[in-house]
Amino acid sequence: MPYEFSEILETIKMTEIEHFDIRTVTMGISLRDCFDRNIEVTKEKIYSKILKYAKNHVKYAERIESQFGISIANKRLAVTPVSIPFDAFKVEEFIEIAKILDKAATEVGVDYLGGFSALVQKGFTNGEKELIKAIPYALSETNRIVSSVNVASTKAGINMDAVNMMADVVKKTAELTKERDSIGCAKLVVFCNIPEDNPFVAGAFHGISEPEVTLNMGISGPGVVLEAIKSAGKIDLQGIAEVIKKTTYKITRAGELIGRKVAELHGIPFGIIDISLAPTPAEGDSIADVIKAMGLEDVGAPGTTAALALLNDAVKKGGLMASSSVGGMSGAFIPVSEDQGMISAAKAGHISIEKLEAMTSVCSVGLDMIAIPGDTPATTIAGIIADECAIGIINDKTTSARLIPAYGKKVGDTVNYGGLLGEAPIIPVSKLNSENFVLRGGRIPSPVRSLTN
Repeated sequence: MPYEFSEILETIKMTEIEHFDIRTVTMGISLRDCFDRNIEVTKEKIYSKILKYAKNHVKYAERIESQFGISIANKRLAVTPVSIPFDAFKVEEFIEIAKILDKAATEVGVDYLGGFSALVQKGFTNGEKELIKAIPYALSETNRIVSSVNVASTKAGINMDAVNMMADVVKKTAELTKERDSIGCAKLVVFCNIPEDNPFVAGAFHGISEPEVTLNMGISGPGVVLEAIKSAGKIDLQGIAEVIKKTTYKITRAGELIGRKVAELHGIPFGIIDISLAPTPAEGDSIADVIKAMGLEDVGAPGTTAALALLNDAVKKGGLMASSSVGGMSGAFIPVSEDQGMISAAKAGHISIEKLEAMTSVCSVGLDMIAIPGDTPATTIAGIIADECAIGIINDKTTSARLIPAYGKKVGDTVNYGGLLGEAPIIPVSKLNSENFVLRGGRIPSPVRSLTN
Protein backbone atom coordinates (compact mmCIF):
# COMPACT_ATOMS: atom_id res chain seq x y z
CA MET A 1 0.00 0.00 0.00
CA PRO A 2 1.62 3.35 -1.00
CA TYR A 3 2.13 6.08 1.57
CA GLU A 4 0.68 9.48 0.69
CA PHE A 5 2.82 12.57 1.32
CA SER A 6 -0.10 14.11 3.22
CA GLU A 7 0.15 11.26 5.73
CA ILE A 8 3.77 12.15 6.40
CA LEU A 9 2.92 15.83 6.90
CA GLU A 10 0.15 14.92 9.33
CA THR A 11 2.55 12.70 11.26
CA ILE A 12 5.13 15.48 11.48
CA LYS A 13 2.43 17.61 13.15
CA MET A 14 1.82 14.76 15.59
CA THR A 15 5.55 14.63 16.31
CA GLU A 16 6.00 18.35 16.89
CA ILE A 17 2.88 19.01 18.95
CA GLU A 18 1.44 15.76 20.30
CA HIS A 19 4.49 13.73 21.49
CA PHE A 20 4.29 11.09 18.77
CA ASP A 21 7.52 9.17 18.40
CA ILE A 22 8.86 5.84 17.30
CA ARG A 23 9.63 4.42 20.72
CA THR A 24 12.12 1.88 19.45
CA VAL A 25 13.68 0.24 16.42
CA THR A 26 14.94 -3.08 17.75
CA MET A 27 17.26 -5.28 15.72
CA GLY A 28 16.97 -8.97 16.55
CA ILE A 29 20.09 -11.11 16.12
CA SER A 30 20.36 -14.88 16.46
CA LEU A 31 23.20 -16.15 18.67
CA ARG A 32 22.45 -19.82 18.05
CA ASP A 33 25.69 -20.34 16.14
CA CYS A 34 27.90 -18.65 18.75
CA PHE A 35 28.42 -21.48 21.23
CA ASP A 36 31.83 -22.96 21.91
CA ARG A 37 32.93 -24.99 24.91
CA ASN A 38 35.60 -22.37 25.50
CA ILE A 39 33.92 -19.32 27.03
CA GLU A 40 36.50 -16.95 25.54
CA VAL A 41 35.78 -18.23 22.03
CA THR A 42 32.05 -17.91 22.70
CA LYS A 43 32.47 -14.30 23.84
CA GLU A 44 34.46 -13.44 20.71
CA LYS A 45 31.80 -14.99 18.49
CA ILE A 46 29.03 -13.04 20.25
CA TYR A 47 30.90 -9.75 20.07
CA SER A 48 31.86 -10.16 16.42
CA LYS A 49 28.38 -11.14 15.32
CA ILE A 50 26.68 -8.21 17.04
CA LEU A 51 29.16 -5.75 15.55
CA LYS A 52 28.75 -7.34 12.12
CA TYR A 53 25.01 -6.71 12.00
CA ALA A 54 24.48 -3.74 14.33
CA LYS A 55 27.50 -1.48 13.76
CA ASN A 56 25.37 0.93 11.68
CA HIS A 57 22.08 0.50 13.54
CA VAL A 58 22.14 3.85 15.33
CA LYS A 59 23.49 5.68 12.27
CA TYR A 60 20.78 4.30 9.99
CA ALA A 61 18.02 5.08 12.50
CA GLU A 62 19.28 8.64 12.86
CA ARG A 63 19.40 9.01 9.07
CA ILE A 64 15.72 8.06 8.81
CA GLU A 65 14.87 10.37 11.73
CA SER A 66 16.47 13.24 9.85
CA GLN A 67 14.85 12.33 6.54
CA PHE A 68 11.28 12.17 7.85
CA GLY A 69 11.44 14.45 10.90
CA ILE A 70 10.08 11.76 13.22
CA SER A 71 11.92 11.04 16.47
CA ILE A 72 13.13 7.53 17.23
CA ALA A 73 13.47 7.53 21.00
CA ASN A 74 15.46 4.31 21.42
CA LYS A 75 17.69 2.13 19.30
CA ARG A 76 17.86 -1.36 20.75
CA LEU A 77 19.07 -4.88 20.16
CA ALA A 78 17.53 -8.23 21.07
CA VAL A 79 19.29 -11.59 20.96
CA THR A 80 18.32 -15.25 21.23
CA PRO A 81 17.35 -16.08 24.84
CA VAL A 82 20.83 -16.57 26.23
CA SER A 83 19.94 -19.76 28.10
CA ILE A 84 19.20 -21.61 24.84
CA PRO A 85 22.49 -21.60 22.89
CA PHE A 86 24.63 -21.49 26.04
CA ASP A 87 22.84 -24.10 28.10
CA ALA A 88 26.11 -25.85 29.03
CA PHE A 89 27.46 -22.86 30.96
CA LYS A 90 27.47 -22.06 34.68
CA VAL A 91 26.63 -18.89 36.62
CA GLU A 92 30.07 -17.32 36.28
CA GLU A 93 30.11 -17.88 32.52
CA PHE A 94 26.64 -16.40 32.08
CA ILE A 95 27.83 -13.29 33.91
CA GLU A 96 30.74 -13.10 31.47
CA ILE A 97 28.28 -13.37 28.57
CA ALA A 98 26.23 -10.50 30.03
CA LYS A 99 29.36 -8.37 30.18
CA ILE A 100 30.37 -9.07 26.58
CA LEU A 101 26.82 -8.32 25.44
CA ASP A 102 27.01 -5.04 27.35
CA LYS A 103 30.37 -4.24 25.75
CA ALA A 104 28.96 -4.90 22.27
CA ALA A 105 25.84 -2.82 22.99
CA THR A 106 28.04 0.05 24.17
CA GLU A 107 30.28 -0.23 21.12
CA VAL A 108 27.39 0.05 18.64
CA GLY A 109 25.72 2.77 20.71
CA VAL A 110 22.31 1.25 21.40
CA ASP A 111 20.29 2.11 24.50
CA TYR A 112 19.46 -1.43 25.63
CA LEU A 113 20.07 -5.05 24.68
CA GLY A 114 17.40 -7.62 25.54
CA GLY A 115 17.65 -11.38 25.64
CA PHE A 116 19.38 -12.26 28.89
CA SER A 117 16.38 -14.53 29.15
CA ALA A 118 14.99 -17.99 29.79
CA LEU A 119 11.73 -19.75 28.90
CA VAL A 120 10.85 -22.01 31.83
CA GLN A 121 7.05 -22.17 31.85
CA LYS A 122 7.06 -25.98 32.06
CA GLY A 123 10.39 -26.71 33.71
CA PHE A 124 14.12 -25.99 33.82
CA THR A 125 17.20 -27.26 32.10
CA ASN A 126 20.38 -27.09 34.14
CA GLY A 127 21.56 -24.14 32.08
CA GLU A 128 18.34 -22.22 32.63
CA LYS A 129 18.73 -22.54 36.38
CA GLU A 130 22.28 -21.25 36.09
CA LEU A 131 21.21 -18.26 33.99
CA ILE A 132 18.46 -17.32 36.43
CA LYS A 133 20.93 -17.40 39.31
CA ALA A 134 23.21 -15.10 37.30
CA ILE A 135 20.56 -12.44 36.62
CA PRO A 136 21.09 -10.23 39.73
CA TYR A 137 24.83 -10.08 39.10
CA ALA A 138 24.42 -9.51 35.36
CA LEU A 139 22.05 -6.59 35.93
CA SER A 140 24.16 -5.04 38.69
CA GLU A 141 27.43 -5.28 36.72
CA THR A 142 26.21 -4.01 33.33
CA ASN A 143 24.53 -0.84 32.08
CA ARG A 144 22.54 -1.77 28.99
CA ILE A 145 21.47 -5.37 29.57
CA VAL A 146 17.84 -6.18 30.38
CA SER A 147 16.42 -9.53 31.39
CA SER A 148 13.16 -11.45 31.12
CA VAL A 149 12.01 -14.89 32.21
CA ASN A 150 8.80 -16.56 31.06
CA VAL A 151 7.38 -18.62 33.93
CA ALA A 152 3.89 -19.44 32.63
CA SER A 153 1.83 -19.98 29.50
CA THR A 154 -1.70 -20.98 28.64
CA LYS A 155 -0.40 -24.24 27.18
CA ALA A 156 1.89 -25.14 30.10
CA GLY A 157 0.29 -23.55 33.18
CA ILE A 158 2.32 -21.76 35.86
CA ASN A 159 5.71 -23.07 36.96
CA MET A 160 5.53 -22.11 40.64
CA ASP A 161 9.09 -23.26 41.27
CA ALA A 162 10.18 -20.70 38.66
CA VAL A 163 7.90 -18.07 40.21
CA ASN A 164 9.54 -18.58 43.61
CA MET A 165 13.00 -18.51 42.09
CA MET A 166 12.24 -15.27 40.26
CA ALA A 167 10.86 -13.67 43.43
CA ASP A 168 14.20 -14.38 45.09
CA VAL A 169 16.02 -13.00 42.03
CA VAL A 170 13.99 -9.77 42.20
CA LYS A 171 14.91 -9.35 45.87
CA LYS A 172 18.60 -10.05 45.22
CA THR A 173 18.66 -7.65 42.28
CA ALA A 174 17.13 -4.94 44.46
CA GLU A 175 19.84 -5.48 47.06
CA LEU A 176 22.75 -5.48 44.60
CA THR A 177 21.58 -2.20 43.02
CA LYS A 178 20.42 -0.53 46.23
CA GLU A 179 22.76 2.45 45.77
CA ARG A 180 20.74 3.38 42.65
CA ASP A 181 17.21 2.94 44.06
CA SER A 182 17.29 -0.76 43.11
CA ILE A 183 17.36 0.14 39.41
CA GLY A 184 18.26 -3.42 38.46
CA CYS A 185 14.64 -4.41 39.05
CA ALA A 186 13.55 -1.84 36.45
CA LYS A 187 15.47 -3.94 33.91
CA LEU A 188 13.92 -7.28 34.91
CA VAL A 189 10.48 -8.58 34.00
CA VAL A 190 8.69 -11.88 34.71
CA PHE A 191 6.30 -12.96 31.97
CA CYS A 192 3.38 -15.20 31.14
CA ASN A 193 2.81 -15.91 27.43
CA ILE A 194 5.82 -13.83 26.38
CA PRO A 195 5.78 -12.81 22.68
CA GLU A 196 8.90 -13.74 20.73
CA ASP A 197 8.97 -10.59 18.59
CA ASN A 198 8.46 -7.92 21.25
CA PRO A 199 10.68 -4.86 20.59
CA PHE A 200 10.08 -3.29 24.02
CA VAL A 201 12.38 -3.74 27.00
CA ALA A 202 12.77 -5.38 29.39
CA GLY A 203 10.96 -8.25 27.61
CA ALA A 204 12.63 -8.03 24.20
CA PHE A 205 14.39 -11.11 22.84
CA HIS A 206 14.93 -12.71 19.44
CA GLY A 207 12.62 -15.72 19.36
CA ILE A 208 13.82 -19.13 18.26
CA SER A 209 11.43 -19.11 15.27
CA GLU A 210 12.78 -15.75 14.04
CA PRO A 211 15.19 -15.42 11.08
CA GLU A 212 18.94 -14.85 11.42
CA VAL A 213 18.42 -11.12 11.83
CA THR A 214 15.34 -8.91 11.64
CA LEU A 215 14.05 -5.49 12.60
CA ASN A 216 11.02 -4.96 14.83
CA MET A 217 9.74 -1.59 15.95
CA GLY A 218 7.33 -0.10 18.44
CA ILE A 219 5.40 3.16 18.29
CA SER A 220 4.25 5.53 21.00
CA GLY A 221 1.35 7.92 20.70
CA PRO A 222 -0.69 8.54 23.88
CA GLY A 223 -0.41 12.28 23.27
CA VAL A 224 -1.83 11.94 19.76
CA VAL A 225 -4.78 9.90 21.03
CA LEU A 226 -5.34 12.38 23.87
CA GLU A 227 -5.54 15.34 21.48
CA ALA A 228 -7.87 13.43 19.16
CA ILE A 229 -10.29 12.66 22.01
CA LYS A 230 -10.22 16.27 23.21
CA SER A 231 -10.88 17.55 19.70
CA ALA A 232 -13.80 15.17 19.22
CA GLY A 233 -15.87 16.95 21.88
CA LYS A 234 -18.99 15.47 23.46
CA ILE A 235 -19.47 12.15 21.70
CA ASP A 236 -20.56 8.80 23.08
CA LEU A 237 -18.19 5.96 23.94
CA GLN A 238 -18.62 4.19 20.62
CA GLY A 239 -17.63 7.46 18.97
CA ILE A 240 -14.54 7.67 21.19
CA ALA A 241 -13.59 4.13 20.14
CA GLU A 242 -13.83 5.20 16.48
CA VAL A 243 -11.65 8.25 17.12
CA ILE A 244 -8.98 6.12 18.82
CA LYS A 245 -9.12 3.51 16.05
CA LYS A 246 -8.67 6.07 13.26
CA THR A 247 -5.88 7.84 15.13
CA THR A 248 -4.03 4.60 15.75
CA TYR A 249 -4.39 3.75 12.08
CA LYS A 250 -2.50 6.94 11.17
CA ILE A 251 0.36 6.50 13.60
CA THR A 252 0.73 2.82 12.70
CA ARG A 253 1.04 3.72 9.02
CA ALA A 254 3.76 6.24 9.79
CA GLY A 255 5.51 3.88 12.19
CA GLU A 256 5.66 1.00 9.74
CA LEU A 257 7.09 3.30 7.06
CA ILE A 258 9.94 4.30 9.39
CA GLY A 259 10.62 0.71 10.42
CA ARG A 260 10.72 -0.54 6.85
CA LYS A 261 13.06 2.27 5.81
CA VAL A 262 15.53 1.41 8.59
CA ALA A 263 15.35 -2.30 7.68
CA GLU A 264 15.92 -1.39 4.02
CA LEU A 265 19.12 0.48 4.87
CA HIS A 266 20.36 -2.57 6.78
CA GLY A 267 19.34 -4.93 4.00
CA ILE A 268 17.51 -7.16 6.49
CA PRO A 269 13.88 -8.34 6.77
CA PHE A 270 11.32 -6.12 8.46
CA GLY A 271 9.56 -8.09 11.19
CA ILE A 272 6.65 -6.50 13.02
CA ILE A 273 5.28 -3.21 14.26
CA ASP A 274 4.20 -3.23 17.89
CA ILE A 275 1.35 -0.71 18.16
CA SER A 276 1.52 -0.32 21.92
CA LEU A 277 0.79 3.14 23.29
CA ALA A 278 3.87 3.51 25.48
CA PRO A 279 3.75 6.60 27.72
CA THR A 280 6.62 8.75 28.98
CA PRO A 281 7.00 10.97 32.06
CA ALA A 282 6.43 14.04 29.83
CA GLU A 283 3.27 16.07 30.38
CA GLY A 284 0.59 15.20 27.82
CA ASP A 285 2.09 11.81 26.94
CA SER A 286 0.09 9.75 29.41
CA ILE A 287 -2.32 6.81 29.25
CA ALA A 288 -3.81 8.10 32.49
CA ASP A 289 -4.62 11.41 30.80
CA VAL A 290 -6.32 9.56 27.93
CA ILE A 291 -8.53 7.75 30.46
CA LYS A 292 -9.34 11.02 32.20
CA ALA A 293 -10.21 12.63 28.84
CA MET A 294 -12.90 9.99 28.44
CA GLY A 295 -14.62 11.48 31.48
CA LEU A 296 -13.20 9.93 34.65
CA GLU A 297 -11.96 12.18 37.46
CA ASP A 298 -8.73 10.19 37.74
CA VAL A 299 -7.29 6.75 37.15
CA GLY A 300 -8.69 4.48 39.83
CA ALA A 301 -12.23 5.82 39.66
CA PRO A 302 -15.01 3.30 39.01
CA GLY A 303 -15.02 2.75 35.26
CA THR A 304 -11.22 2.84 34.89
CA THR A 305 -10.92 -0.78 33.80
CA ALA A 306 -13.75 -0.34 31.28
CA ALA A 307 -12.13 2.79 29.83
CA LEU A 308 -8.78 1.00 29.52
CA ALA A 309 -10.48 -1.97 27.83
CA LEU A 310 -12.05 0.38 25.29
CA LEU A 311 -8.70 2.06 24.63
CA ASN A 312 -6.78 -1.21 24.29
CA ASP A 313 -9.28 -2.76 21.90
CA ALA A 314 -9.56 0.33 19.70
CA VAL A 315 -5.77 0.60 19.46
CA LYS A 316 -5.50 -3.01 18.28
CA LYS A 317 -8.30 -2.56 15.73
CA GLY A 318 -6.72 0.60 14.32
CA GLY A 319 -3.32 -1.02 14.03
CA LEU A 320 -4.68 -4.12 12.34
CA MET A 321 -6.45 -1.92 9.78
CA ALA A 322 -3.17 -0.19 8.98
CA SER A 323 -0.70 -3.06 8.79
CA SER A 324 -0.51 -6.78 8.13
CA SER A 325 2.67 -6.96 10.25
CA VAL A 326 1.29 -6.16 13.70
CA GLY A 327 2.99 -8.16 16.46
CA GLY A 328 4.71 -7.86 19.81
CA MET A 329 2.24 -7.03 22.56
CA SER A 330 0.28 -4.17 20.93
CA GLY A 331 -2.28 -2.18 22.89
CA ALA A 332 -1.80 0.14 25.87
CA PHE A 333 0.92 0.04 28.53
CA ILE A 334 0.37 1.24 32.09
CA PRO A 335 3.88 1.52 33.63
CA VAL A 336 3.45 3.54 36.80
CA SER A 337 6.87 5.22 36.87
CA GLU A 338 6.88 6.07 33.15
CA ASP A 339 3.50 7.83 32.97
CA GLN A 340 3.10 11.25 34.59
CA GLY A 341 -0.64 10.78 35.09
CA MET A 342 -0.14 7.38 36.71
CA ILE A 343 2.58 8.82 38.95
CA SER A 344 0.21 11.57 40.09
CA ALA A 345 -2.62 9.11 40.71
CA ALA A 346 -0.31 6.86 42.75
CA LYS A 347 0.93 9.79 44.82
CA ALA A 348 -2.67 10.83 45.49
CA GLY A 349 -3.57 7.30 46.59
CA HIS A 350 -6.12 6.90 43.80
CA ILE A 351 -4.69 3.62 42.53
CA SER A 352 -3.67 0.54 44.50
CA ILE A 353 -1.77 -2.53 43.39
CA GLU A 354 -5.10 -4.40 43.46
CA LYS A 355 -6.70 -1.89 41.07
CA LEU A 356 -3.64 -2.05 38.84
CA GLU A 357 -3.95 -5.83 38.77
CA ALA A 358 -7.57 -5.52 37.62
CA MET A 359 -6.48 -3.13 34.87
CA THR A 360 -3.87 -5.60 33.65
CA SER A 361 -6.63 -8.02 32.72
CA VAL A 362 -7.56 -5.74 29.81
CA CYS A 363 -4.31 -3.98 28.86
CA SER A 364 -1.30 -5.16 26.88
CA VAL A 365 1.13 -6.16 29.55
CA GLY A 366 0.91 -6.25 33.34
CA LEU A 367 2.10 -4.80 36.66
CA ASP A 368 4.76 -2.61 35.13
CA MET A 369 7.39 -0.47 36.90
CA ILE A 370 5.66 -0.60 40.27
CA ALA A 371 7.76 0.34 43.30
CA ILE A 372 6.89 -1.47 46.53
CA PRO A 373 8.44 -1.46 50.02
CA GLY A 374 11.93 -2.92 50.17
CA ASP A 375 11.03 -5.24 53.04
CA THR A 376 8.28 -6.96 51.04
CA PRO A 377 8.89 -10.73 51.50
CA ALA A 378 9.89 -12.81 48.49
CA THR A 379 6.83 -15.00 49.08
CA THR A 380 4.55 -11.96 48.72
CA ILE A 381 6.30 -11.02 45.47
CA ALA A 382 5.83 -14.61 44.30
CA GLY A 383 2.12 -14.38 45.09
CA ILE A 384 1.79 -11.17 43.06
CA ILE A 385 3.63 -12.73 40.12
CA ALA A 386 1.41 -15.83 40.33
CA ASP A 387 -1.73 -13.67 40.30
CA GLU A 388 -0.55 -11.94 37.12
CA CYS A 389 0.26 -15.26 35.52
CA ALA A 390 -3.20 -16.54 36.42
CA ILE A 391 -4.78 -13.63 34.54
CA GLY A 392 -2.57 -14.50 31.58
CA ILE A 393 -3.20 -18.23 31.36
CA ILE A 394 -6.95 -18.01 31.91
CA ASN A 395 -7.41 -15.20 29.35
CA ASP A 396 -4.75 -16.52 26.94
CA LYS A 397 -2.96 -13.17 26.93
CA THR A 398 0.44 -11.76 27.76
CA THR A 399 0.85 -10.57 31.34
CA SER A 400 3.94 -9.65 33.32
CA ALA A 401 5.30 -8.23 36.54
CA ARG A 402 8.12 -5.68 36.74
CA LEU A 403 8.19 -5.02 40.46
CA ILE A 404 10.75 -2.89 42.29
CA PRO A 405 11.08 -3.74 46.00
CA ALA A 406 13.21 -0.64 46.56
CA TYR A 407 15.87 -1.56 49.08
CA GLY A 408 15.53 0.34 52.37
CA LYS A 409 12.47 2.30 51.25
CA LYS A 410 8.95 2.35 52.63
CA VAL A 411 5.49 3.56 51.64
CA GLY A 412 5.61 7.31 51.00
CA ASP A 413 9.19 7.29 49.72
CA THR A 414 10.03 7.67 46.02
CA VAL A 415 12.43 6.13 43.54
CA ASN A 416 13.71 8.31 40.72
CA TYR A 417 15.59 6.98 37.69
CA GLY A 418 15.27 9.90 35.28
CA GLY A 419 14.71 9.64 31.54
CA LEU A 420 12.10 7.21 30.23
CA LEU A 421 12.23 5.13 33.43
CA GLY A 422 10.86 8.12 35.36
CA GLU A 423 9.97 8.06 39.05
CA ALA A 424 7.49 6.22 41.24
CA PRO A 425 6.11 6.49 44.75
CA ILE A 426 6.39 3.38 46.89
CA ILE A 427 2.88 1.93 47.12
CA PRO A 428 1.67 -0.52 49.76
CA VAL A 429 1.12 -4.23 49.25
CA SER A 430 -0.97 -6.59 51.33
CA LYS A 431 0.70 -7.84 54.49
CA LEU A 432 -1.33 -11.06 54.45
CA ASN A 433 0.88 -14.13 54.25
CA SER A 434 1.23 -16.08 50.97
CA GLU A 435 4.05 -18.36 52.07
CA ASN A 436 2.20 -21.63 52.64
CA PHE A 437 0.59 -21.38 49.21
CA VAL A 438 3.49 -20.32 46.98
CA LEU A 439 6.07 -22.59 48.64
CA ARG A 440 4.04 -25.66 47.79
CA GLY A 441 5.78 -25.29 44.45
CA GLY A 442 5.11 -27.56 41.51
CA ARG A 443 3.00 -26.42 38.62
CA ILE A 444 -0.47 -24.90 38.45
CA PRO A 445 -1.97 -26.90 35.55
CA SER A 446 -2.90 -25.32 32.24
CA PRO A 447 -6.55 -24.27 31.95
CA VAL A 448 -9.24 -25.97 29.88
CA ARG A 449 -8.90 -23.33 27.16
CA SER A 450 -5.37 -24.62 26.46
CA LEU A 451 -6.88 -27.70 24.75
CA THR A 452 -7.12 -26.17 21.29
CA ASN A 453 -5.58 -28.94 19.18
